[in-house]
Amino acid sequence: MSFPIHGSLVTPAEARVDLSAIRHNVAVLRRHAPDAEMMVVVKADAYGHGLVPCARAALDAGADRLGTAYIQEALDLRAAGVTAPVLAWIITPGEPLDDAVAADIELSAGAEWVVDDIAASARRAERTARVHLKADTGISRGGATPLGWPSLVERALAAQAEGTIEIVGLWSHLACADMPGDPATGRQLAVFDEAVEIARKAGVSGPRVVRHIANSAATLTLPEAHYDMVRPGIATYGLTPVPELGDFGLRPAMTLSARVAIVKRVPAGTGVSYGHLYTTDRETTLALVPLGYADGVFRSATNLGQVLAAGRRRTIAGRVCMDQFMIDVGDDQVGEGDEVILFGPGTGGEPTAQEWADSLGTITYEIVTRIGPRVPRVYR
Repeated sequence: MSFPIHGSLVTPAEARVDLSAIRHNVAVLRRHAPDAEMMVVVKADAYGHGLVPCARAALDAGADRLGTAYIQEALDLRAAGVTAPVLAWIITPGEPLDDAVAADIELSAGAEWVVDDIAASARRAERTARVHLKADTGISRGGATPLGWPSLVERALAAQAEGTIEIVGLWSHLACADMPGDPATGRQLAVFDEAVEIARKAGVSGPRVVRHIANSAATLTLPEAHYDMVRPGIATYGLTPVPELGDFGLRPAMTLSARVAIVKRVPAGTGVSYGHLYTTDRETTLALVPLGYADGVFRSATNLGQVLAAGRRRTIAGRVCMDQFMIDVGDDQVGEGDEVILFGPGTGGEPTAQEWADSLGTITYEIVTRIGPRVPRVYR
């Protein structure tokens, strides 16, 4: 029996991340938006793939900027030596704005109090903070509504006049770009155009002010949404944002695997795992796979999720537990230490993250971002 060794730690599972796939995907996205800057989104530990290695791979492939949800993610990039422009966009009271301004992190403001807090941090740092003003064009999350947009712009221009901030972006986010033909997208683009015009007439202009609204789906399917910059996220990692339109030539970057821990022969009528939700219908061989819901394997994959073991697809047998699940391999030869692949690019017959998402009634975003910290990321 053997398990992967990472440094001095022996682990029963690993998530292999192909950085060449990330570089390939950035190139694919660039071809779809050749005239726009590209901000690759690396929030949530690069969608579970690893913040710093994936950020570096994206920049090496030609990405112009990086995007994070939280300031701490952006600070982690700076601590790792990443010097490219980074935008952080979710800000709550008490955030380390002083640190962000000192680290030259661009910040989003969708409310007047955020502008005020950023300006105060800039005064303390004795430097100008770069700010992107966010408009809520119809997703009803962050950003100023059309009613509040003019006063947000006015507050930001006042801070810019005193030298504490520089407005470098106008942006929003699409609600239905992954739903081809949904009329909400056109309505949002119209509202965004109006918000940009209001800002322009108020005095927000110049080549340093970038307009951006396109996520992965819009980058791949809506050229009219590209404006000055696109912000691909999930597509960077090789997962299509619009499954019904295909994979767009993207290559999935992550392969999740584990090594069989125990193999046992059991008779017909054997109940397996909690609640005996699976019972063997013949004499058979069971194999224990040391991954569970603490590692991101959905408990709802019980008797449903598929894996590749000994060259064949197997369905999880019985309840997914916190640290493990079982598979029924029949009379096939499976031994302790043999690899089991939960998902990967699909080129070797293994399930894909898209298949897991489809079977569980969710999206690939949730499949990859749920992989827990006990599972080491291994890069090639």
